[in-house]
Amino acid sequence: MKKIIYIILLLPLLFFESCTNLDENLFDKVESADYGKTPDEIKTIIGNAYASLRGFNDGITISYPTCEYVFFLTEVSSEEACIATKVGGGWYDGGVYLEAQHHTWTPANRMLLSAWRYCFEGVSKVNSVIYQVDESNLTQEEKGAINVELRGIRAYYYYLLLDMFGNVPIVTDYQVAELPANSTRQQVFEFVESELKDIVNKLPSEAIYGRFTKNVAYALLGRLYLNAEVYTGTPRWQDCIDVCEKVSGYILEPDYFTNFLIQNEVSKENIFVIPYDSKSGTKGNYLQSMTIHEYQKFAISRTGNYPGSPNGLLSQPGLYSSFNDSDLRKKSLLEGKQINLSTGQVILLDDGSELDYTEEISDLNAAKPNEGVRMYKYEVKDGQGWERDNDWVLIRYSEILLMEAESYVRLGDPGMARPLVEQVRSRAGLSTPATIDLDFINNELKFEFVYEGHRRTDNIRFGDYFKPWWNKDATPSYRGIYPIPQSVMDKNTNLVQNPGY
Repeated sequence: MKKIIYIILLLPLLFFESCTNLDENLFDKVESADYGKTPDEIKTIIGNAYASLRGFNDGITISYPTCEYVFFLTEVSSEEACIATKVGGGWYDGGVYLEAQHHTWTPANRMLLSAWRYCFEGVSKVNSVIYQVDESNLTQEEKGAINVELRGIRAYYYYLLLDMFGNVPIVTDYQVAELPANSTRQQVFEFVESELKDIVNKLPSEAIYGRFTKNVAYALLGRLYLNAEVYTGTPRWQDCIDVCEKVSGYILEPDYFTNFLIQNEVSKENIFVIPYDSKSGTKGNYLQSMTIHEYQKFAISRTGNYPGSPNGLLSQPGLYSSFNDSDLRKKSLLEGKQINLSTGQVILLDDGSELDYTEEISDLNAAKPNEGVRMYKYEVKDGQGWERDNDWVLIRYSEILLMEAESYVRLGDPGMARPLVEQVRSRAGLSTPATIDLDFINNELKFEFVYEGHRRTDNIRFGDYFKPWWNKDATPSYRGIYPIPQSVMDKNTNLVQNPGY
């Protein structure tokens, strides 16, 4: 199945990767009028829309959803992770990570531009593909079947923009010439909702790996309604339950880590993923390469056959110890002394100290090379390269269960939440306590989705985001959304900066 998907999604990457002439408005140019008329050519063009989900590095920004800087931005501004400046100044990078940690970012922070461009270049790519499909020789029925998938991808990008930036322009016309103005966060919410509701019954009902299907649309509507009170001021808990109940055809994998294997296309839990295959030239999926210490390679391979790792993303103190020791999901994190497979001894660093990952980080501005528990969720094996083959997981079935459970709790019916929570907890090797309240749900979301990019959104919804935590003072409410990047504001005078910035 994965090979078939790669034929559709990865071959167009040759086109996708070759497009380096990017700007704020277009991801690339529409192909010549002579191309894109036949069904086979259309398949190639559609693959370009899906390939945009992998992001890009064009010399203006590094905009990869798996790490730099889109994932870094949301993770480091959550309670989950940090990127500490190392002794000697490594990973300072102009202070962008420290700003995210302290919630003191300004519109000039380059991570904001990376996230903005990831979404809007993706939107522009989808709009260009819809234009090409509409101009093709396909029948109206064929065009409609293709465009509903494309609109689903675009709705996903706009969901991200709604969550991160709030008040953003809504652009659906590829040929629009004038500079767009902001829409309100309410309007963006309504746009995403209306798009998903309009296409959901026209999408494929079956599970198609890596494709935007009916189940993906229902899952995304679930996220939208789960956070509706944050986005619009009006809660939509029952609506969240209703759409979650329509997701079907998936299971909880008996082994939690099946979802994160190198060949994780075998998972029957993963609802939506971004496929990767390094041999086919995919780029940007190297987060696991960046979080561990360079000498971790001796704990992975007897010959050290593992790419050098720059020791970047760390878990904030308190994350690792918040897991129950019996929780199988705790293995998503790497802590303690690391053993050299060749010698059987603890790996030694250049200064003679042991490679012993500690939860404590003594100084965010001058962290020692062994400090910080590491992400270790996606499968790591001897012989892997810098770019990984694990498909990046965006939505899993366990999220459907826990979205529904949280909504029941918020509606005052924890009894309905219990069987949903029990499925997730049992898989993790844990029993479920007598009391299921919002504090319990909040923690369960942390344990289940650690390092899957959920935590900032959860922190905001539960209100923790605005409270002090490790190396962060109280956060003003306006910082629940990011500012529009300054360079974008400079180029488009029709935009109004988000309040407070």
